[in-house]
Amino acid sequence: MIQKYLFTILLTLTIGLSLFANPKTRLKEFQIERKAPIQLKKTANGSWFADFGKDAFGTLELKYKSLRSDTLIICLGEKLLDGKIDHNPGGSIRFTEVRLPVFPNQYDYTLTLKADKRNTSGDAVLLPDSFSVITPFRYAEISHASQPVSKGDIRQMAYFHTFDESQSYFTSSDTVLNRVWELCKYSIKATSYAGLYIDGDRERIPYAADAYINQLGHYCTDRDYSMAQKTIEHFMTHPTWPTEWLLHTALMMYQDYYYTGDKSLLIKYYDQLKAKTLTALMREDGLISTETGLVTGELMQQLGFQDTTKRLKDIVDWPPSQKDTGWKLFNPAGERDGHEMVAINTVVNCFFYENLKIMAEISKVLIRSSDNEFYELMAGRVRSSINRKLFNAGKGIYLDGEGSTHSSLHSNMMALAFGIVPADRVKSVTDFVKSRGMACSVYGAQYLLEGLYNYGESQYALDLLRATGDRSWWNMIRVGSTLTMEAWDMKYKPNSDWNHAWGAAPANIIPRQLWGIKPKSPGFDKVSIHPRMGDILFSTIKTPTIHGSVKGDYRLINSTLMKYTLVLPAKISGELLLGESSGEIVKLDGKIIQPMFRTIPLHPGTNHIEIKLLTH
Repeated sequence: MIQKYLFTILLTLTIGLSLFANPKTRLKEFQIERKAPIQLKKTANGSWFADFGKDAFGTLELKYKSLRSDTLIICLGEKLLDGKIDHNPGGSIRFTEVRLPVFPNQYDYTLTLKADKRNTSGDAVLLPDSFSVITPFRYAEISHASQPVSKGDIRQMAYFHTFDESQSYFTSSDTVLNRVWELCKYSIKATSYAGLYIDGDRERIPYAADAYINQLGHYCTDRDYSMAQKTIEHFMTHPTWPTEWLLHTALMMYQDYYYTGDKSLLIKYYDQLKAKTLTALMREDGLISTETGLVTGELMQQLGFQDTTKRLKDIVDWPPSQKDTGWKLFNPAGERDGHEMVAINTVVNCFFYENLKIMAEISKVLIRSSDNEFYELMAGRVRSSINRKLFNAGKGIYLDGEGSTHSSLHSNMMALAFGIVPADRVKSVTDFVKSRGMACSVYGAQYLLEGLYNYGESQYALDLLRATGDRSWWNMIRVGSTLTMEAWDMKYKPNSDWNHAWGAAPANIIPRQLWGIKPKSPGFDKVSIHPRMGDILFSTIKTPTIHGSVKGDYRLINSTLMKYTLVLPAKISGELLLGESSGEIVKLDGKIIQPMFRTIPLHPGTNHIEIKLLTH
């Protein structure tokens, strides 16, 4: 019996998940991995302490031969204190204690955990009946054991949605960046257990902003699209209250279409998506507000809310200031960088502009000509209004909204992220954004980094990715978490958990921005690769597409020579985008070429590129 525990066993639980119209989309299953401890030791008080290396959602299996009827005390936890499991870890960090009766005639035990009412009822995503009650834990401690316990006797029984770790990898010359990648990739896998993209263990509820970051990270680490599609469908009838969360619905659909080429969700939910774009809230200049009386019960019903007494509320970032939460925060201003919450909110209208652009493209794809004309016209109007009415010309930065005199990081980074900033304002806006540092939450970091990469600040973006201060991914590793946290540190959000995938932005930022690998056309028939390596000396990457994996290798040979090897699947062509020209000789597969529009064409198979800078 013990032999079967010498390796990780994958037990496939076939559970009916919805099939989608796209035949390329895989029907997925759940799996259990039984993991041996990387460390097991007997403590000074006679207990047995096990470290499984990584946090995972599951329960504990134990082989124990008792000589008499007895009771073991078993503790599971995510956090250590002075080398022992922290029994009072704070916030939503998990600790569980179970009394396990043991008997002479029984050898195999599976720990039965008590369900947490908050995350197993109401709007929480319920797990299949075949699942045990599960909790996230990395450590286990067995007390009152009269018989010894060996590594072969104890297993972390970890639950996952099927996840193929071989579909992606990333390495580079920067060891901190490599650790951040591994943290974020594993976070995508470990939080997949519910079959939908959910927030952390505290609630287990899908929220669209969390789900969008999770979706992008999932696409970049495993060749799976079914979970994103299921989550999008969930949001059609289970939207959440923040205005910007609702405006993430179109973003999720757009990425699903580009990564899979599947139009079925666009067709099925087009009319609902039009409502969720919130054009019903527009005033004449195109800007929207949730505070003008236009958010009615009828609109809430159109948006998919079952309780039509609820109302949308702008969120910007979370948590807000200490005065709004009642929490004693290390940073009393919260994660909004002091954003002034006014009726016409810059952050909300930046998201609205992005929705209009997306809807213009979707309506064109679905041959809705009149809608297409409307969305294109309104996108231009909203961009113009943001730049005319929500910009401080004297300081060269965006205000928090109409009538506001304050400028937050968020108002400016969102304008960068969604391509709203005109060329003559880029320097003043990016200078301001860089002056604020990481003055946003782990959620806001997604858009901060996107905005920086969009507007030529790739080195600063890289510095944020590998930063080592307390507002960094490295801090999550330093405090002992093996999954991304809900906040940079517990002091910034006292009820935080240690298993929140909305903190895993680097899982998509590294492939999509640092390496710049994105679908150029719907269905990933063409790939665009726009590397912005900063001071990275070498890097390798593998990222999945629906047609197979794109692989890349980068080497900075010296100050004037860099080499790329890019491998595309058989059905994909592509392009490598160069940065600004400073004079160079470009070779593709050993032949000198003259790239048109700073673009090198890529063919299926292996592409060897050399870029030699000319010295003056």
